[in-house]
Amino acid sequence: MKKYALSLLAFIVFSGSRAQDFSAFSKQIFVSGRDTLNYRILYPENYKPTGKYPLIIFLHGSGERGTDNQKQLTRGGPFFLKDSIRKINPAIVIFPQCPPDNTWSFFSFFYDSVKHEPNLIFTFQVKPTTPARLVKMLADSLVSFQKVDTAQMYIGGLSLGGFGTWDFIERYPGYFKKAFPICGGGDTTYASKIAGRTAVWMFHGSADPVVSVKYSKQYFSALKAVGADVKFREYEGVGHNSWNNAFSEPGLMEWIVERKTATGKMKN
Repeated sequence: MKKYALSLLAFIVFSGSRAQDFSAFSKQIFVSGRDTLNYRILYPENYKPTGKYPLIIFLHGSGERGTDNQKQLTRGGPFFLKDSIRKINPAIVIFPQCPPDNTWSFFSFFYDSVKHEPNLIFTFQVKPTTPARLVKMLADSLVSFQKVDTAQMYIGGLSLGGFGTWDFIERYPGYFKKAFPICGGGDTTYASKIAGRTAVWMFHGSADPVVSVKYSKQYFSALKAVGADVKFREYEGVGHNSWNNAFSEPGLMEWIVERKTATGKMKN
C-alpha cells in the first residue's frame, strides 16, 4: 500500500511541470562510501568563497525523485531563482535529489474504505533513510569547511519533502533554526523536542486529497500546546499543490532569512 501511496503522490506532484533554465544551480554529487547523493547548489549573488553564509535545504516531492539531478528543481527552483528573491536571499540553497523507490523519511499508508480517503501514519525511526542521512552529512561537511553559518541553517520541503522536513527537525533538534514544511506531516509526539529550538511556518491546502490538511493541523496544535514558535497558513479550497500558494506568500523569504520588509519590520 505504501507503494500505491508513493505512486499517487508522484502522479499529482509531477504532473504539469514545465522546462526552465536551472543552469544557475550547479550540479554536484556527494559521496559517502558506496552511497551517493545528487544535489544542485545555488550560491547567493556576490558570493565569496572565503565567506560564511546561511544555508537553505529544500526537499522535493515524490514526483521529482530520480537520478537525473534535474527534476528536484521543478518546484521550488523557480522561486529561488526569482530576481526579487535573490536580492534578499543571502543564503546558499541546496536541492538534493532522492533516488527512485526511496524517501526522505519513514511513513506507512492505508486507505480508509469507510471515509474513502488515504491515511498516512508517521512513526519516527531511530535511523534515518539513506538519502536523509546523506543530506545531513552534506550539511555537516559544509559546516566543517566553514562555508555556512551554523546559526542560520534552514530547511523546507513539499509533500514527501514536507514529511522529510518534519523528520529532520524531530531528529536533529536545533540543527535548523527555521523550517517551512508544505503539505507535509510528521510524528507529533516529537513536538516538545522542536519547541524552543526550531521555528516553524507550515502551509497546507484545505482540500488536499493526497496529504490531508489534518496532519498539519495536528502538528500545529501539538506545537502550540508546548509553546513552540509556530505559524500555520491554510489555503481554503486549495488541493495538493499548495506549494504554489506558499511560494507566493508575502514575506516568506524575509521570514526564513530574517530580513526586514519595505516597512522596516521583521517578518515573524
